[in-house]
Amino acid sequence: MALHFQSLAELEVLCTHLYIGTDLTQRIEAEKALLELIDSPECLSKCQLLLEQGTTSYAQLLAATCLSKLISRVSPLPIEQRIDIRNYILNYVASQPKLAPFVIQALIQVIAKITKLGWFEVQKDQFVFREIIADVKKFLQSGESGQPCLVPDLSGNGFSFSLLRTMYGLYYVEGTVEHCIIGVIILSELTQEMNLALSCLVQFASTRRSLFSSPERAKYLGNLIKGVKRILENPQGLSNPGNYHEFCRFLARLKTNYQLGELVMVKEYPEVIRLIANFTITSLQHWEFAPNSVHYLLTLWQRMVASVPFVKSTEPHLLDTYAPEITKAFITSRLESVAIVVRDSLDDPLDDTATVFQQLEQLCTVSRCEYEKTCTLLVQLFDQNAQNYQKLLHSTSGITVDMAIQEGRLAWLVYLVGTVVGGRLTYTSTDEHDAMDGELSCRVFQLISLMDTGLPQCSNEKIELAILWFLDQFRKTYVGDQLQRTSKVYARMSEVLGITDDNHVLETFMTKIVTNLKYWGRCEPVISRTLQFLNDLSVGYILLKKLVKIDAVKFMLKNHTSEHFPFLGISDSYSLSDFRCRTTFYTALTRLLMVDLGEDEDEFENFMLPLTVSFETVLQIFNNNFKQEDVKRMLIGLARDLRGIAFALNTKTSYTMLFDWMYPTYIPILQRAVEQWYGEPACTTPILKLMAELMQNRSQRLNFDVSSPNGILLFREASKMICTYGNQILSLGSLSKDRIYPMKLKGISICYSALKSALCGNYVSFGVFKLYGDNHFDNVLQAFVKMLLSVSHSDLLQYRKLSQSYYPLLECLTQDHMTFVTNLEPPVLLYILTSISEGLSTLDTVVSSSCCTSLDYIVTYLFKHIAKEGRKPLRCREAAQAGQRLLHFMQQNPEVLQQMMSVLMNTIVFEDCRNQWSVSRPLLGLILLNKKYFSELRASLINSQPLPRQEVLAQCFRNLMEGVEQNLSVKNRDRFTQNLSVFRRDMAEALRSDGSTEPCSLDMMS
Repeated sequence: MALHFQSLAELEVLCTHLYIGTDLTQRIEAEKALLELIDSPECLSKCQLLLEQGTTSYAQLLAATCLSKLISRVSPLPIEQRIDIRNYILNYVASQPKLAPFVIQALIQVIAKITKLGWFEVQKDQFVFREIIADVKKFLQSGESGQPCLVPDLSGNGFSFSLLRTMYGLYYVEGTVEHCIIGVIILSELTQEMNLALSCLVQFASTRRSLFSSPERAKYLGNLIKGVKRILENPQGLSNPGNYHEFCRFLARLKTNYQLGELVMVKEYPEVIRLIANFTITSLQHWEFAPNSVHYLLTLWQRMVASVPFVKSTEPHLLDTYAPEITKAFITSRLESVAIVVRDSLDDPLDDTATVFQQLEQLCTVSRCEYEKTCTLLVQLFDQNAQNYQKLLHSTSGITVDMAIQEGRLAWLVYLVGTVVGGRLTYTSTDEHDAMDGELSCRVFQLISLMDTGLPQCSNEKIELAILWFLDQFRKTYVGDQLQRTSKVYARMSEVLGITDDNHVLETFMTKIVTNLKYWGRCEPVISRTLQFLNDLSVGYILLKKLVKIDAVKFMLKNHTSEHFPFLGISDSYSLSDFRCRTTFYTALTRLLMVDLGEDEDEFENFMLPLTVSFETVLQIFNNNFKQEDVKRMLIGLARDLRGIAFALNTKTSYTMLFDWMYPTYIPILQRAVEQWYGEPACTTPILKLMAELMQNRSQRLNFDVSSPNGILLFREASKMICTYGNQILSLGSLSKDRIYPMKLKGISICYSALKSALCGNYVSFGVFKLYGDNHFDNVLQAFVKMLLSVSHSDLLQYRKLSQSYYPLLECLTQDHMTFVTNLEPPVLLYILTSISEGLSTLDTVVSSSCCTSLDYIVTYLFKHIAKEGRKPLRCREAAQAGQRLLHFMQQNPEVLQQMMSVLMNTIVFEDCRNQWSVSRPLLGLILLNKKYFSELRASLINSQPLPRQEVLAQCFRNLMEGVEQNLSVKNRDRFTQNLSVFRRDMAEALRSDGSTEPCSLDMMS
């Protein structure tokens, strides 16, 4: 093509073919023409023609592309010409307000390239390309002031984002950090894209420290601090929630990436920390504005205060001045918010417990800085509000609004007291601080006594939840196996409450727990939090020994019935989901029972008496066939109770007591329930989870005596239940997307989990079943297959619980039961192998590792069969037939193993492989079984690369198999694994060198 003879119309046709043409031949011709245009002496004039007279955006894009490639050539254009191009583009963008965003971006990228590539070039003793910030500032200001320069719509992402990318690109050039930050700040002030500019600052603040030497890092940090100061001195744009949020993120990143000792050395630090403190206080006072952003401010102060003990600099950090002010602002703002929330019926921040807990955990560190000030403030506020609350309790007027406000304030104060007490673990403390904790704790324990005395009339859920938070923080701080008794905290508590040590505190804890379980049975949040607190107390042998001596604990062990604890009832007023907390209750209770149980079967029978009565009631109702709904609710509760008990029984003796109690009398009841209510997950899920728990051989608790058949009996019952559920659930037919998991897949995943526990528990000899003609093992395996075939491959990977139960189960089957696998029908075997292939590339390392292990067992089995094929002794005939079936299947479907080899090689070469050892194990077997395909794969990868790189890659592949023998011995596998590690590193370096090419993973996956 003679481009110098082409008209504008012909150039625009060329653009159309290049960017939106569908004819491949025309596009290739257009690409060739583009390369000729760049090398043509008329290139600049043609680009100017396209920009000034072109009628389509693609013409302008072609001009920008040509200019970009022109200035990137090895032999650069003269400096004057590049300056002219830069100035021309700036003026052109300013005079064309309706340019397409992709054209603006392409043109700004040209400016960025000119600036970056010419950064060190000098003309008349000046770095002429370093004036970009000033030029852009002048350019924007001209538009703001209404001068002839026409500025395009700066609210659009195209222009501003491209400018920001320009600034950020300059960051990688030495000496331009301060210019970048200044440029971003200019943009944040002059454009409507402050949010984007602040996002850039967040990235600047996150830059890896190791990129700088110490002087450079100090200079870089100094410029960041200047940026903070400039923004806080002119905070108008921060009234926008998006801008405010990004700025809070920016502040948090400063302390994440820099040490306090480095921050205090910055000249502007005293002024900036004052501005940040004022900004934080203002933010806390406006609690309703962007509440999610407060997290980042509290993160900043938490990390700053936590660093104080480690600062060696002589420069003052000033945190002892500002941290108490932050704490005070948080406390007072939360108390003041209560009246507004109650009177205006707003959403109460206390209802969002996750956010409250997160903020309090951050505040606990900040509050311990200059703790005397915080403690004095809290004592004053607590006494004042407690007195007002008592007056309202004794008042006859009964003003509900005032009472609600007072209860809300008390709830916040109890939360805050718990927070500052818990802060003892995060900050250096003294005996005086412990005494202050005692002063504050005293008041909360007095409030607990006041509240419990007035039950059930005097009750408030928010205060109760706050009290439980306080008790848990006090437990972590002053009660526990590893904590020394601290006398100072009990000084004041001993005078006022008679609490002299942690034993008395435990008595108070247990009394409170029993009271809550008695009177708050209908309030699930309080019951759930109370039981979690009880569960936390029951973990640890020393605490358990102390707890069992307390009267409240003895009462619970002997009276765990709905009569004393209403939440154990089965009334219709309780939601079935509320029954979940019963598992936690019985787990903690059984731990307490186990302390002194030993081998006392009578004591165990007495403990189980309430459950025995319930089961006998169920049995009687089943036999008489009435009140089926009551039976269902009772069985749900019993299943959850027994699961909690089974979870806590970690010795063979205690577990045997439970098994003897359940079998053979009560397990058939559970079987019948699954058969009858298979379509009601609320009923079947707890029962299946109970069976899965019973199958867990935790701490070898299922290793029964050699004369005991309990292991086989337990497996038989599990087999019956899984088969019953599996056969019944398949009768439901197809289910909608929103119902398939709760109605079907969840139950299947629990069945798989139970079966996996049985197969790898080492308490059942599965060969016995076939020897004695018992079909329970075969039946459960067939049920596994039926359920599996009813699930799509996409669902297997989409639902995490299902995939994390199926793949480990498959790993057990391929490890110990390959005869079963080889006997499967070809479509079933293909389904399983396909599921392995798809699981290999998943991001879940548990799943991908299980897939690698399963594949390794299959490949090893096949390899050993081929190795033995010439020598088949009579005693191995059955195994040889099984191996032959598998070999025949693989010969009929060679693409199965080939595809898996491609996936594994692709993972090693192109992806971030997090389980390299697991990947290496099956890969060697695949290579030895498919040498020809491996050679094709290797050739495909090598040939897809440029010629200079091909020999390097070929050497990598030669090194991979160096010293590797043609067997799957452990020693040979280990050698291959070592080679693979070196191979992966060398391949990564080779593919990164000499420029980048198109990714060739498609070749490997084809």
